[in-house]
Amino acid sequence: MKTFSRRTFLGMAGLTGAGLCLGLPVGARAAQALPVTETRVQMGTYVGITVAGVSAMQAEEALGRAFAEVARLEAVFSRFDGASPVSELNRAGRLPDAPAELVTLVDRARRYGSLTDGAFDITVQPVVDLFRRNGNPRGTMHVDEADLKAARELVGLAHLQSGSGRLGFDRSGMGITLDGIAKGHIADMASAVLTAHGVTDHIVNAGGDIMVRGMKAPGTAWRVAVASPNGGASYPETVRLTECAIATSGTSEVYFDARHQHHHLITPVAGRSPASTGSVSVIAPTVMEADALATALSVIPPQDALRLVASLPGRACCIFTRDGRRFTSSNWATFA
Repeated sequence: MKTFSRRTFLGMAGLTGAGLCLGLPVGARAAQALPVTETRVQMGTYVGITVAGVSAMQAEEALGRAFAEVARLEAVFSRFDGASPVSELNRAGRLPDAPAELVTLVDRARRYGSLTDGAFDITVQPVVDLFRRNGNPRGTMHVDEADLKAARELVGLAHLQSGSGRLGFDRSGMGITLDGIAKGHIADMASAVLTAHGVTDHIVNAGGDIMVRGMKAPGTAWRVAVASPNGGASYPETVRLTECAIATSGTSEVYFDARHQHHHLITPVAGRSPASTGSVSVIAPTVMEADALATALSVIPPQDALRLVASLPGRACCIFTRDGRRFTSSNWATFA
């Protein structure tokens, strides 16, 4: 949760100057509270929250409380904060008094690991560290096979023990990364804070992990633009959402070699970055689930990803390969 470019960013179409683009008569615009947007740098990215349908005073209070919740949870889940429980676990190999929120999130991560047959695995951190140590963003990266084998032996949720407020590894040198699930979970919690304070129409965008609640205006759904897998400012997909979430995992921005063959998305079992997938966007009931599924689907073949999503009612996905092919679940078009 440190780097600005870990996720392909999803643009929120039509949020700036929203009152001018709703197509409402002048009198209707004047009588209706306009959307209010605030953006802060948190979790190593831009977190933008837009609220609608409330007074400026109510919006200000709710936004402040939502951003405070983001900061509180970031301090629990970040592996970049040396004082966080995750950092302590990675250093010491055990956390006898783990915060309940961390234990719960680890258990949820374990569930997504099982759902995806191991494609989602928070214990992949030793391989990520190996790639980072050997990375050469302007040239070729070489990883010694013996070192890769040793790192792979430290990967596996079976070696992460949890329960009764404790977390621990049964192999020295293990580590976890919650990058593929924590940001989504935090976005969910920020949304819950807004709802608890009476702001039922809002959108939370945590660096491309997005929760949408209610409507942008009466009869107008929120529109979310999915950024190009190749980077840049193009948006090949736009979806209309309400009461659901979307997250995207992409390979174009966080990489360890000049040809982008090694990046932060890694197949846990093989310890390799997938060569074909460019980006995966997932629509799900929660941002946490969309985040975890997008991460997992990025490291398996597109057809396997589509089969998995088809087995999960209410979920949808859009996949772009690095050579320009596009795959979507059968229900993706319903959000267009």
